[in-house]
Amino acid sequence: MTESRSGGTAERSPWLMLALATLGFAVNFWAWALLSPLGPLFRTQGTLGTLSESDVALLVAVPVLVGSVGRIPIGALTDRYGGRLMFPLVSAATIVPILFIGFFALSSYGALLVGGFFLGIGGTAFAVGVPFVNAWFPPERRGLAVGVFGAGMGGTAISALTTVKLYTNAGHRVPFLITAIALACYAVIAWFVLRDAPGRRPAPGGFVQRLVANAKLPISWQACILYAVAFGGYVAFSVYLPSYLKIAYGLDAADAANRMAGFVVIAVVMRPVGGWLSDRFGPVPVLAVCYAVVVAGAAVAATTPLLNHVGTVAFLAMAAALGAGSGATFALVAQVTDPARVGGVTGLVGAAGGLGGFVPPLIMGYVYGRTQSYGIGLTLLAITAALTLLLTLTIVRKTARPGIQEQRQGTTTSEEPA
Repeated sequence: MTESRSGGTAERSPWLMLALATLGFAVNFWAWALLSPLGPLFRTQGTLGTLSESDVALLVAVPVLVGSVGRIPIGALTDRYGGRLMFPLVSAATIVPILFIGFFALSSYGALLVGGFFLGIGGTAFAVGVPFVNAWFPPERRGLAVGVFGAGMGGTAISALTTVKLYTNAGHRVPFLITAIALACYAVIAWFVLRDAPGRRPAPGGFVQRLVANAKLPISWQACILYAVAFGGYVAFSVYLPSYLKIAYGLDAADAANRMAGFVVIAVVMRPVGGWLSDRFGPVPVLAVCYAVVVAGAAVAATTPLLNHVGTVAFLAMAAALGAGSGATFALVAQVTDPARVGGVTGLVGAAGGLGGFVPPLIMGYVYGRTQSYGIGLTLLAITAALTLLLTLTIVRKTARPGIQEQRQGTTTSEEPA
């Protein structure tokens, strides 16, 4: 079946749609993370006046917070209008604050805050891609597909590796100009190539009505907790791990950054693995194993073991578990949620994951400032993961059971001869 471009549906390979959605997620996350690597430079260069650590923290946090909360309305809009429209729209809209920051805001802290606020639009791409990809794949493959899409969060690594180098060596405007061009190219490609899945049903009802209805679903609040711990833990470590390693183990900045990069790479790679395992064994067993590994890893790390031996294994095991757990969470959402509501639920869950990443660093910094120890903070992480494990094995398992039975019945039916 082939329809007009405006209709939004045409013959397309699901894997091509997945690849383009993942690319869009990565490019938008690259843009979303532009200010974070530049925070320390803004403070030391003095072009914005005298900035405190709180000023820099606010500057870095604004786009992340807006991008996290903004997933709620963007997810609902994607349910209504489809990813074929929303992906190029979000990408094009993100270009505006990028160019504003690069050409007008680099000498004014207030202007940077305004630009950072609207830069948060890029972070909402996650809530566009999950329902878009979910609709293109059958239930037994959605865990892998959504996990592969989730690996696009590695776009933040592009920003971390390139932004400061381009800013200092090629010119202050260059990283923003390059990112804007990348977004423009993707928006054009997405407009002409992306198609919504055949048979996609737009969500009925008004925005507020759908938001309230999605929030009332049991899977919504359960997945919010699961994702706040899994993806929130990943975000927290990717932000705070360099400082922790420098203070707790005396590493220099380069060594700490390299170890943090290893943590991020493993988490990104394990996200689609978590989705694939969920397709094979079910999301609940995968989530249970992931949270059990986090409990053990955090408990070991709380003792500040030798970094080159036990400590490295503990942190890398947690990276793998947090990445796989993030993928398994959305495999669970895809399994339990009506496809017409996946975008709205994804918005709520994605917001919880983004916001969850800011709680652990605040706690770790607060506790260390008063006790000169990271052990208490890591122990609290172990306790939180243990409680999440208990939630997974009880309430979440009960919620997921009807979805598992329905998926098995659908698989059996599809295997019967016509």
